This record gives sequence, C-alpha cells and structure tokens, in this order.
Amino acid sequence: MYQRLTTSRYFVPLLAGLGAMLCITTLGSLGSAFQSSVWLMAPFGATMVILFGLPESPLAQPRNIIVGHLLTAAIGLLVATFAGVTPWSMGLAVGLAVCLMLLTKTTHPPAGANPLVVMVAGEHWDFLLMPVGAGAVLIVVFGVFYHRLISGHRYPTHWL
Repeated sequence: MYQRLTTSRYFVPLLAGLGAMLCITTLGSLGSAFQSSVWLMAPFGATMVILFGLPESPLAQPRNIIVGHLLTAAIGLLVATFAGVTPWSMGLAVGLAVCLMLLTKTTHPPAGANPLVVMVAGEHWDFLLMPVGAGAVLIVVFGVFYHRLISGHRYPTHWL
C-alpha cells in the first residue's frame, strides 16, 4: 500500500502542498504568538511553490531565497525613500530588483514582488528585518528539516 502511494502521481504534489501548508502555518502562528510582529508577506506564498514543489531548482536554494528577498525589499525601500511612490518609481524598483538578482546570482522570482509590496503598503526599514529577513531564514530552515525528514529530497543542493 505504501509503495503504491509513493509511486502515485499525486504523492509529490500532496507532499509539496503539505510542506507549504505547514511552513505558512508556522509563520502565521509566530505572528499570532508575538502580536507585535508580522511573519508573513504575500511573496512568501510564491516561495512555497518553488521551495516545496521544485526543491532542486537553483531558484529554491537558501542563498536565492534569503538574499533574493532581502535585496529586493531593500531596493523597494531605497527607491521609495529617494524617489517616492509613483508608477515610474515602482517600475524602476522592480527593474532594479530583477537586474540585481540576476547580477548577484540570487534570482528568486517571488522576491520580484517585494519592491511593490514595500512601496504599496508604505513599509519602513524595520520591514527588512521582520518579516523579510527573519521570515526568509525561517522558511529555509523549515525547508531543510522538512525535506530531510519528510520529503526525502536532497535540500539544499548547495548553500552558496
């Protein structure tokens, strides 16, 4: 019975969905437990697709998740600080984020939304640490344990 389940075409997607559910639930629960902090932001939902659905992808590796999210959120904050929030500055921030992720080899597509999240929500510099930095690190730690203990995937394939 177990072998039939693990060879089913539904097994990997169900396992990925379970990992995503548990990780987001953990982040959300931390936000509830520490009411003064937020551990979630929308791009983390997209990170779940890559981390749990495609864990061998270069885009799912720790450096890409952590640095990609931090770099792009910082770009959004910088552009908002110096250019304000306009359609032009939002386009500039996303364009810079894409360019710098590619140049630094830290490409993580969900992080491309971070400048928009930062700018539209009017976030401040503390947003970079919480939820962006702390959340990205926790996501990677959760992914390492989940894949090694439950999914059987080799994750990460590399750290740097």
